[in-house]
Amino acid sequence: MSRIEVEVSCPVFDSFRVKQLAGLFDVPLARRAVERFCVEMPELDDPWCVGLIVGPSGSGKSTIARRLFGDAVYRRDPWPEDRAVVDCLGALPIKQITGLLTAVGFSSPPSWIKPYQVLSGGERFRCDLARALAGAALVGKQGNESADKRPLVVFDEFTSVVDRTVARIGSAAISKAIRSGRIPCRLVAVTCHYDVAEWLEADWVLDMATATFARRRLRRPPIRLEVVRCRHEAWRLFARHHYLSGSLSKGARCFLALWEGAPVAFCATLSLIGRRNRWRISRIVTLPDFQGIGIGMRLAETVADIHRSEGHRVNVTASHPALIAHCRRSPRWRAVAVRKTGSRRTERFIHNYHGSAGRAVVSFEYVGV
Repeated sequence: MSRIEVEVSCPVFDSFRVKQLAGLFDVPLARRAVERFCVEMPELDDPWCVGLIVGPSGSGKSTIARRLFGDAVYRRDPWPEDRAVVDCLGALPIKQITGLLTAVGFSSPPSWIKPYQVLSGGERFRCDLARALAGAALVGKQGNESADKRPLVVFDEFTSVVDRTVARIGSAAISKAIRSGRIPCRLVAVTCHYDVAEWLEADWVLDMATATFARRRLRRPPIRLEVVRCRHEAWRLFARHHYLSGSLSKGARCFLALWEGAPVAFCATLSLIGRRNRWRISRIVTLPDFQGIGIGMRLAETVADIHRSEGHRVNVTASHPALIAHCRRSPRWRAVAVRKTGSRRTERFIHNYHGSAGRAVVSFEYVGV
């Protein structure tokens, strides 16, 4: 256990109003205003993935973080106004860039081509996270290093500019990506918000309010989804976030995932013409604020289970890297076809159907458990 002491100071200007204020509120004047912060901090030799420095404003979080971790503290640079987000993450291959954006819960290709300034607060937060990790050259290492030797990123003002729902989901998404090895790094989040501790599942917490350190791994609260059938009109909330097309066939069966009563994800299925008891998942969309923690695929698998209970077989064909990666890892899905140049077959009887010609796609069949 080592004792960390930091003293910071700033000049006090000798002006008429400063003297007035000192007289009104009995503020002692000194040549310099001084703050001292002191914490007991153990050596972090044991393997860990996520740390948390938390405390109210003015408690010394940023000061201690800079003292402990130095250059690992991420420094934000302005985002160019005339470039897309995907062009601002360094000289990384496009597959690594899209993998990083997906890993932090920013899984909307239509938004990847937009400039940072037009994105929502939650999307900007996730872009900042992705940029911090890309700047540390973390993408593409596949987690070969041991946990205690992985590069370190310290992110100050973590979730400070987003609403608390986005903060919780974003915290869970980044924690999941780091612990799974998709982002092979260690993260220290610095924030004044205590509500992210459980969602980050931090391995250690330094609370600057009490100057205490604790090794603990809080468990993330469960996310309970309600899946319901819905009308086609519900698609309007999700259409612009779909990465291929905003259209929806009139013959689709539609389902919503509700979290705490609010719609967060949409899934639609279509019957395959000429194939008895065969259905395909035609749309899976999770709203941006809720991406990164597996809600979309959980909904898709629930919908597939509903179909299987009715005696149907269910397939999905996709080019989105996150969906493909999930299906390849999961025992619930079986790969049945890989088409590097897509499929030229068209469905003449399905309104607004678009084939996959020119896109690399993978088809999976749902086999359940």
